[in-house]
Amino acid sequence: MAEELRGVTINLAGRVALVTGATRGIGRAIAETLSTAGARVAVTGRDLTRAETCAREIAQQTGGDVRGYAADVADIGAATALVEAVERDFGQLDILVNNAGVTRDNLLMRLKDDDWDAVINANLRGAFATCRAASRGMMKRRWGRIINIASVVGLTGNKGQANYAASKAGLIGMTKSIAKELASRNILANVVAPGFIETDMTASISAEARQSLSAGIPLARLGAPGDIAGMVAVLASDLTSYVTGQVFVVDGGLVM
Repeated sequence: MAEELRGVTINLAGRVALVTGATRGIGRAIAETLSTAGARVAVTGRDLTRAETCAREIAQQTGGDVRGYAADVADIGAATALVEAVERDFGQLDILVNNAGVTRDNLLMRLKDDDWDAVINANLRGAFATCRAASRGMMKRRWGRIINIASVVGLTGNKGQANYAASKAGLIGMTKSIAKELASRNILANVVAPGFIETDMTASISAEARQSLSAGIPLARLGAPGDIAGMVAVLASDLTSYVTGQVFVVDGGLVM
């Protein structure tokens, strides 16, 4: 089975992918797309029942091998154990997509220490732990794809999101460093930076605010989770085998 994106067939048969934060929104769309392209996929979330249900639904939809796992990636031990479990169950791990993340927005003067730590730990510390654990097997097999999901906020900053912007900017810097370290082993590391995407987070935005947001986007709409998933699928494939250490902004032209 392969995923056809605008006339180009992406075939990930024989590959195993791990997608964190995959039970809804962007993460779920990524898992569905990679499974459709032929990869065996591990989907993760904090709740095991929800992760297993998501995996079962995707498997029914795509006919692929999809399994659910629970892990709080903010915990380095749990993140490391997650990678080890996927490698044990599937026999390998080829594609790592770090999508798990949280927000705790507030103005700098009102931002609590716990809110800073929670966002940095989930968004950056967790990605560090999974990247470190996954890279070991990738180095042995001399093939790997690490795709970290950041945000345009990591490039531009945003009022009330000092913690979130810092975590995503850090993720970009970390990915570039990883790309330089692992390139000789044929492990590619790239970043996808979404703009405003239709997810549970944006569902509560008022019609007026949505119109205002869309007016600032050249394509005049919010993106769909599938827009991000398509970019990830391309980066996970051999179509981009000469691309590493790059940031791919998928935002409808918001940031130019």
